Amino acid sequence: MLAQLAIRDIVLIDRLELDFTDGLSVLTGETGAGKSILLDAFALALGARGDGGLVRHGESQGQVTAVFDVPADHAARRIAAEADIDTEGDLILRRAQFADGRTRAFVNDQPVSVQVLRAIGAMLVEIHGQHDERALVDPATHRAILDAFGGHQREVRAVAEAARGLREARAGLNEHRARVERARREADFLRHAVEELTTLAPQPGEEAALADRRLVMMQAEKVAQDLQEAYEAVAGQGGPGPTLAAALRKLERRGAQAPALVDPCVRALDAALIALDEARTALEEAIRQTEFDPRDLEKTEERLFALRAAARKYSVPADDLASLREHYEADVAAIDAGEERLAVLERAVAEAEAVYVAAARALSAARRKAAKALDAAVQKELPPLKLERARFITELVTDEQSRDAAGFERVEFWAQTNPGVRPGPLMKVASGGELSRFMLALKVVLADKGSAPTLVFDEIDTGVGGAVADAIGQRLARLAERVQVVAVTHAPQVAARAASHFLIAKEPVPKSNRVATRVTPLAARLRQEEIARMLAGATITDEARAAAARLLEGAR
Repeated sequence: MLAQLAIRDIVLIDRLELDFTDGLSVLTGETGAGKSILLDAFALALGARGDGGLVRHGESQGQVTAVFDVPADHAARRIAAEADIDTEGDLILRRAQFADGRTRAFVNDQPVSVQVLRAIGAMLVEIHGQHDERALVDPATHRAILDAFGGHQREVRAVAEAARGLREARAGLNEHRARVERARREADFLRHAVEELTTLAPQPGEEAALADRRLVMMQAEKVAQDLQEAYEAVAGQGGPGPTLAAALRKLERRGAQAPALVDPCVRALDAALIALDEARTALEEAIRQTEFDPRDLEKTEERLFALRAAARKYSVPADDLASLREHYEADVAAIDAGEERLAVLERAVAEAEAVYVAAARALSAARRKAAKALDAAVQKELPPLKLERARFITELVTDEQSRDAAGFERVEFWAQTNPGVRPGPLMKVASGGELSRFMLALKVVLADKGSAPTLVFDEIDTGVGGAVADAIGQRLARLAERVQVVAVTHAPQVAARAASHFLIAKEPVPKSNRVATRVTPLAARLRQEEIARMLAGATITDEARAAAARLLEGAR
């Protein structure tokens, strides 16, 4: 539920903090006191469109914060978690509105997009008014509302899963058909290509290896003579090795006579001999690598040129020729086994379609049954709301040729406002006052069927009084037994049934020439006085106070 609402510098509101409880809370006050401003600010925190004109004159920005206490498994927390928001404790929605029109949104002090804020807000609060075109009066939501009322979650999931299975089966069939048709058109080419590539037998990485080998062999002839000459200089008959070895032996025999002079020379000569030996080994290996059969170069070049020719012919890198052959082989196999596979996939589609039709028909039957029950339940709520001559109708249009993930039906709430008048969509045939009362009747019936935890009703009692206003108050109170309800009202009969009562008024700001909107929680005596004002107008009489006391007593 909504636990707290804080508003800073929004139009006439400079600083406001309201604490809410569960049950029914009402906000009352004179026309123009700021009730609409408060709701506009609340809607801003829920993701409504921003407007720089909302910022209080002279300020650079305004801010609205709404704190919600909701269960750990609530859908709003799941949306927040999917957006990587820490959902421990309360959910705190905050919106900063700048005077230049920019806004910033936060959930639990983490920056979020307005889309995320709006999605979370929609799970937490529904705001309804006479001309509200969202929620229950939006035909796009009517099918989901009917399913929630009927408890069709299992049937809806079954249809969605069947629709997904049918979609996947059709996709598999269409893909295979396209592949077979494409392969048939290219059959001769494919068979020739498979034969040619199989004979060539290309391997990944083969081109680079052949190119490297060819380069080595082509360069070998140029460097072989130089390598041989270097080898002769290092290890041939005239090489320095024997001379250095003899000198080393002489010095080693003299080492005992003058070690300080001889030992460094011995070590240097020994290192030189080791280096000569390493050079000899390297030269021998290099010479060995330059020895090749000229036919090897010819074969290497033939293979390399064959790979590159095939790569040009099939417009792929040489390393991809092996995978291309596999792809062509699969296409040829698809031609050979295509008809059989097509028959299998066609049977799979037929079976998936049968599963879908069965699930969708079961859901259709459940919806027809639920529609009758919903119509009857809403109809019971209409007479006390001065809609005794009206009818509520759940219009179902079934199209069994459709394979929608939500079933065969298009669902829309209709109304017949008077006998003899043609029924039509609720939004089109009901007046503003009638629409709000139809909506209230629906919400009373649907309160425990997936409703948001907080419902806000903005002056839905406008234009009614007496028994109708009292009936609205009764239904709001009943609704508040299952969800939190906040109502902006001018009807004393509604205000009398509230668990919490807030008075909205404009008051002068000390030491300035401006006014600000203030909201005051009313205790019992002040509450009776406010209801008396709502009954009597500007001059509150004793009779009005007595009538207010009777309303409060009757509500209890």
